Amino acid sequence: MQESRRLIRRPVALASAGALALAALASASTTLPGPAPASAGPVAAGPGEAPLGPCRIATTMGVQMSEGLPTSPGYARSTGRIRALNLMVDFPDAPGEGTAMSRYREFFPQTADWFRTSSYGRLLYQPEAPIPDWLRMPRPFASYGVERGSPYEPGYRKLVEDIIKAADPKVDFSSYDLVNVLVTPNAGPSALDTVLSVTFSGNGDAPYADGVPLSNTSFVYSRQDDGSGTYAETGYRVLPHENGHVFGLPDLYTVDGGGTVGHWDIMSEDWGANNDLLGWHKWKLGWLDNDQVGCASRTGDVEYALTPLATTGGRKLIFVPLSDKAGYAAEVRTREGNDEAVCQPGVLIYRVDTDVDTGRGPVTVTDSEHGSGGCTRRPNVHAELSDAPYRPGETFTDRANGIRISVVEEDGTTGGYRVRVSRS
Repeated sequence: MQESRRLIRRPVALASAGALALAALASASTTLPGPAPASAGPVAAGPGEAPLGPCRIATTMGVQMSEGLPTSPGYARSTGRIRALNLMVDFPDAPGEGTAMSRYREFFPQTADWFRTSSYGRLLYQPEAPIPDWLRMPRPFASYGVERGSPYEPGYRKLVEDIIKAADPKVDFSSYDLVNVLVTPNAGPSALDTVLSVTFSGNGDAPYADGVPLSNTSFVYSRQDDGSGTYAETGYRVLPHENGHVFGLPDLYTVDGGGTVGHWDIMSEDWGANNDLLGWHKWKLGWLDNDQVGCASRTGDVEYALTPLATTGGRKLIFVPLSDKAGYAAEVRTREGNDEAVCQPGVLIYRVDTDVDTGRGPVTVTDSEHGSGGCTRRPNVHAELSDAPYRPGETFTDRANGIRISVVEEDGTTGGYRVRVSRS
C-alpha cells in the first residue's frame, strides 16, 4: 500500500500555525492504477470561449490524492445515493461513553445534510447503523498501537479484521459504499492534544468482508470540541472532512496549518464554523455540470458572469490553465449555504497543482488583502485569508505567465460578479 504523510489538524485558536507537527502519515490512500470515467469532461464552447479540454489538468501518477481530473479509481462514488455503514466501536480498556446511538447522533443527520447542500442534491448520503450498540473489540485500545500518523500496517489492519469479525454476523458489508468507524471518545487522547481521526481510502489491500474490500474507511476519535460552546452545531464536521478523502480529495492544510487555503474548504479547516468545498472540488466530484465551468485557455480577453457557489444553477467556476498540471480557478463565495463564516464576499482566486501531494499544498489561495490580518476573529477560522476574495476594481496578476483576472462589477440582485480574464 502506498501511504502518504499525515498532518495534524489543531484548532487555530489553541495553537499557533508553527506549532503544528508534521507526522508520518496523511489520511492514508492507495491509488489503484488504470483508467476511470471522468466526472468532468470537455464540452462545446460558447461564443468567445475555449473548450474545457485544456482545463481538465491531469491526475499525476504517484501523487497521493492528486487534484487532477479524472479522480483515480478505487475511491467511493460521489454522486447518487451513497450508503454509509456506521459502526460504533469501543474497547475493554475504553468502554463506550453513553449509548452507541448517541455517538451516531453526533454526526447525523448533520453530515448527510452537509453533503446534500454542498452537492446541490447530487450526493444523497444515506447513513445506516444496523448495529445500534457498541461493537466491543477483543483487544484493549492500546494494543492496536493507534497513534498520531499510524500506518495501516499492522495495527489498523488488525483493528479492521476485528471489526469485521464482530460485525459480520449482522452486517452485509457488500451493500455499502463506505464505512465510518465512530470510536468511543474516551479511547485515545483528546482532539485538543492530537487528532487521531484518519481515512484509508482507495486501499485495495484492505481486508475483505462479504466479498468486498473495506477500501474506503474513515475512523473518527475523540471530539473536536474547542470549548466555544458550538460543538453541537459544528463538531460533526470532522466526518465530512474524512469522507472527503473517501471521495478522493486531498488534505489542503499543511505544516503551517490552514495557511494556504484557510477556511475556504473543509479539506483545509474542519474545526468550528461551517465551510464548504472549493468549486474545483465540486467539479472534480461531479457536482457541477461542464457548462457551469468556463475555460480561459486562449489569449486575449474574455468576460464571465459568475453566480455564488452556494446557489443552484449558473456559471460557478472559471479555470485558467497554466500547464497540463496547474492552473488558476476563480469562483464567487458568499455567506450562505455551507459557508457560515464568510466575512468578505467576493471572487476567490486560487492555484491548483496536480503534482503536489495531499498535505503539501496542492491548492493555494491568493490573498487580495495580503498582511491585513483578515476580517474575522471567529475561533478556528484562519484570519489572514478570511478577506482573500477580490472585489470590483481589484485584479490578480501573474506577470510571469501573462495572466490577469479582474473583477469588473457585482450584480447586486444575484450576488454574482462579472470577471474578466486576460491572457497575453
